[in-house]
Amino acid sequence: MEKQATKIHAALLASPGIGHLVPVLELGKRLVAQLDFQVTIFVVGAEASVLESQLQSFPNPNIFNVVSLPPVDISGLVDPNTSIVTKIIVMMRETIPSLRSEIFSLKLRPTVLIVDLFGTEALPLADEFNMLKYVLIASNAWFLAATIYFPTVDGKEEDEHMLQQKPLMISGCKPVRYEDTLEAFLDKNDELYAEYLRIGLEIPTADGILVNTWEDLEAETLASLRDDKLLGRVTRLPIYTIGPLVREMKSPDLESPVLNWLDKQPAESVIYVSFGSGGTLSAKQIAELAWGLELSKQRFIWVIRPPVENDVTAAYFSVGKESDGTPNYLPEGFLTRNSKLGLVIPDWAPQAEILRHPSVGGILSHCGWNSTTESIVNGVPMVAWPLYAEQKMNATMLTEDIGVAIRSKKLPCERTVERKEIEMLVRGVMVEKEGDKIRSRVKELKSSAEKALSRGGSSYNSLSRVAEDCEKSLQGLVEKAYGA
Repeated sequence: MEKQATKIHAALLASPGIGHLVPVLELGKRLVAQLDFQVTIFVVGAEASVLESQLQSFPNPNIFNVVSLPPVDISGLVDPNTSIVTKIIVMMRETIPSLRSEIFSLKLRPTVLIVDLFGTEALPLADEFNMLKYVLIASNAWFLAATIYFPTVDGKEEDEHMLQQKPLMISGCKPVRYEDTLEAFLDKNDELYAEYLRIGLEIPTADGILVNTWEDLEAETLASLRDDKLLGRVTRLPIYTIGPLVREMKSPDLESPVLNWLDKQPAESVIYVSFGSGGTLSAKQIAELAWGLELSKQRFIWVIRPPVENDVTAAYFSVGKESDGTPNYLPEGFLTRNSKLGLVIPDWAPQAEILRHPSVGGILSHCGWNSTTESIVNGVPMVAWPLYAEQKMNATMLTEDIGVAIRSKKLPCERTVERKEIEMLVRGVMVEKEGDKIRSRVKELKSSAEKALSRGGSSYNSLSRVAEDCEKSLQGLVEKAYGA
């Protein structure tokens, strides 16, 4: 084993999808800026244009080395109709040989490997190359708790949750209600069930777990994860709270039509509507959402995609022109009637800049953890509209535990939310007294997050402890290798 260089070299592995890429890039930036690590980020399944657009948000995109791993063809390995999560897991598995080759070819070998949730099968590479190994949970501590606890439950508990629809009781944590549970917990015969159990068992084989949360946000869950009498008996690892990992605002673009429009609106008067990088709605739900926004009489920015029925993921943005250019999946004349109140933007918008703008007073969100933390750090109250994955758990946390959101009485992913209810939700967060209370609470959490990230704050100190623990462990490996 070669003697270690002064600067720790961390290799980070990002799963496919912007939602997975963003927190890995932000973590890489912090490792460089705060800890003076050398960082190499390996990216799976990202198109060059997507990767370039994300790196453009960095003041210095050359602060770390980014390697796009060769694309893999999984068409013969999975059923075309299988879940997107299963496809991501298989892609990550098939990428391991390329990752091994790339690490081997680096002039300065990494001393630390950090993988995200779907990259845990790459952890053995750390042993091959005498590296420390960490898992990044880009979501929250409650999601981590459910993930590592589920493989330990007995058959009776499983059946009570899956078949009898009873809450999943987790030591020292809030139970997971059946209606909020993860898809992997629903069917033992589904391939995702086995994959998720494996991930839950592999996470505790690491040297530590980095979680995209902060101490004040989830104190009770974090205490359980660290208590040997509670979930700590499962984790058996250091838990580092390093969040929130959120994108910083780019330099203001004076030519941006979205930001220029926002500049002309009153303070906190606009609700931003977005379902993340992958969320889609049915044609009927899009129409009801359009009517709900119109009936609310509130200013809005809506990032919209063409409708997708029955969770089909392949869709192109095709517009059927009406007299005013309204897409044929929106109510006729919608754009004309709302031309002064709202903007409809196809596919993508600069979310970080929008949420930070003083004219934005709310967000209707799918509750992905990236969008959730971006909303909190900008003090923006939420209408929770979960669609898939852990978003239902997030929505419950946001509404019932920390009080920064309101939500529909029933899950939008299981039925069509009608226009009158949407009108009520939008007005509730934007102009009613309920919204004032939520706005006050989210601004408290904004201050809490800022304090956690500042020098001497809980997340700042936690990331510093990662460096300290790495240095101690790496020194131990050197001494062992040289017989010191």
